[in-house]
Amino acid sequence: MASRKSHIGLIVAFLLLIGIVAPSQIFCELRDKEQPQILDLFRQMPTRANLRQFESRLESNCRLAQAVRPWMQYARFILFEDAGDKALVGRAGWFFYGPAVQYLVEPWSPPDGAPGSAGDQGDMFAAILAFRDDLAKRGIKLLLMPTPNKASIYPEMLAARAAGTSEPVNAKTRNVLAGLKESGIEIVDLFEVYGQARQAAGSPDYYLAQDSHWSPEGMRLAAEVVARTLLDSGWVQKGPVKYEIKPVAVERYGDVLQMIRVSQVEQIYKPQRIDCTRVVDAQTGQPYKDDPNSPVLVLGDSFLRIFERDEPGSGGFIAHLAHNLGFAVTSVVNDGGASTLVRQQLASRPGLLNGKKVVIWEFVERDIRFGTEGWQVIRLP
Repeated sequence: MASRKSHIGLIVAFLLLIGIVAPSQIFCELRDKEQPQILDLFRQMPTRANLRQFESRLESNCRLAQAVRPWMQYARFILFEDAGDKALVGRAGWFFYGPAVQYLVEPWSPPDGAPGSAGDQGDMFAAILAFRDDLAKRGIKLLLMPTPNKASIYPEMLAARAAGTSEPVNAKTRNVLAGLKESGIEIVDLFEVYGQARQAAGSPDYYLAQDSHWSPEGMRLAAEVVARTLLDSGWVQKGPVKYEIKPVAVERYGDVLQMIRVSQVEQIYKPQRIDCTRVVDAQTGQPYKDDPNSPVLVLGDSFLRIFERDEPGSGGFIAHLAHNLGFAVTSVVNDGGASTLVRQQLASRPGLLNGKKVVIWEFVERDIRFGTEGWQVIRLP
């Protein structure tokens, strides 16, 4: 009997919750001197397309939902560590970007360079080799720099059982990189670089806890390795420009934490303090600036933008690469668009290749499967 009463109570509560939505929405719209959106039902034909459009507008504009949804998301986060579609809660205050983890854990077949191995993203090998060959016709070298997903370097911060694993987290990526090397592509292997660096006692975190990107230490290590690769290979010579490093600290919430888009969740955490270093010209004291006439062009995504074009400015990979090379570089940066969009931008501005000896192409590991606009063959004019 008690069970039946509880079921009836739940049904009544559910019906009341449904019944209060429409009156509350009409009340809010009249209070704000707006026409009730429900009248749209009587202004147009009740076709399937019109009804779907009405439902979509109603869902996005519902005042009650806007008020209740953040608290429901907050409750899901507290009770189940559910951070939404784009974020995953790791250990010890670490957060991970959902699609990057999806790339690592979901079964899929990466390209291997063989004919017919291209997937939904297009033929990655064809795109990279065509770009390499177009640059070679102009006497320009290509250096590829795939940036590891955060979970590839710190799997133990995502799941405790990953600590001490002997199997590579990024086995698919390793196969892709091996295929590219066999095809004659020059690659800076940051997976190996970070793996070796982490073995040193007291090594810093090379990625940010709340963010999907590398930390200043991880970024500087990458810049040092790339500069050393260029200089040791003889592709470029050390330049005469003297740069200085100025320490500067910033505080901010990481991009993955902000992807949850619930202020109540953000308030649980403090902004992360990040000890950055800004690159300035030793003679003028001015922050680093690109040089369109540089022999080096850098292409990439938000890993090149962070610290460089947002706070503190002139403190990211591009500026620190220039510091190590002794001359400024040219750069094209597109957030999330390193697989194809940066090459499209370059194709529309071919003058950027004038006088270039080297193109450094950075893209994040997950772009192998999830690159924006896939991997299109973009011929240089």
